[in-house]
Amino acid sequence: MRVLLYSIQSALKNLWMEKWINILTTLSVGVGLLILSTFVTVTLNMDSVLKRWARSFGIVVYLDDNISAEATGTVREFFKRDPDILEVTYISEDEAIKELRTILGKDASLLDDLKDNPLPSSFELKLKSNLLEPVFVKKKAEEIENMSGVAQVQYGEKWLASLNTVSKIMKASAIFMGGAILIAIIFITYNTIKIFFYRRKEEIETLKLLGATKSFIRLPFLIEGLVIGLLGGMIGSLALFGIHSLLIAKGFDFIPSIRAIIISIPDEIFLSIPVAGALMSLAGSFFAVGRIRY
Repeated sequence: MRVLLYSIQSALKNLWMEKWINILTTLSVGVGLLILSTFVTVTLNMDSVLKRWARSFGIVVYLDDNISAEATGTVREFFKRDPDILEVTYISEDEAIKELRTILGKDASLLDDLKDNPLPSSFELKLKSNLLEPVFVKKKAEEIENMSGVAQVQYGEKWLASLNTVSKIMKASAIFMGGAILIAIIFITYNTIKIFFYRRKEEIETLKLLGATKSFIRLPFLIEGLVIGLLGGMIGSLALFGIHSLLIAKGFDFIPSIRAIIISIPDEIFLSIPVAGALMSLAGSFFAVGRIRY
């Protein structure tokens, strides 16, 4: 316990003595974590939007002309028993023409000249959200199209593929950005601790003559790195909170459309940023003191 107390006191004292370089390092860590957390927040927002859009995705199954009520009931029961299908909606020929009239609005009179209803009856199917992979949906659509009584199957193949691609790119970018920021913070802390170490070489030599162990000498440097990362993380967390709060308070007035893509950030995110900063800087400090020979 005495060793720990001494190390903490020594670390805090040294942090104050080297305050200017520590301020610069802390700000660098804070900016790095702010960039990372902002990118992750944007990715979470966009992923939330993509999932909301995906919920409205469906497969439209057009039935053969003059299909019997019995055959229609058989197809309906097949869809209801399918564990991959979440919701089944039947649209009759009459309902389809009414819906078309509603869509056309003032131009609905164009349909008055039609002798027969050209629209077929259909089913609208919604798949489970965890199954909305382009390959799976395409396979499912092909299976349905081969069923008896089914004339054609349509779904937003290009839209779904684009949605899936965007989601994967954003997640991959978040991982890449996280790795780059992690390396940058470790490198910044690594160099800072090395500088501190060499500046206190005489003090370290004195401690060695008094019989101090390597662990006793290294511990204050590790604590310094931990504090720098923690403070940097707190700065990044507060900056993210301020930007998010400002965007919610004022951003909607200037760009109302962003309301649809902004979600609240869980408190765990704000708390995890300082912890992440502390761990990253601690890793940098650990590598620094581990590579120094004395």
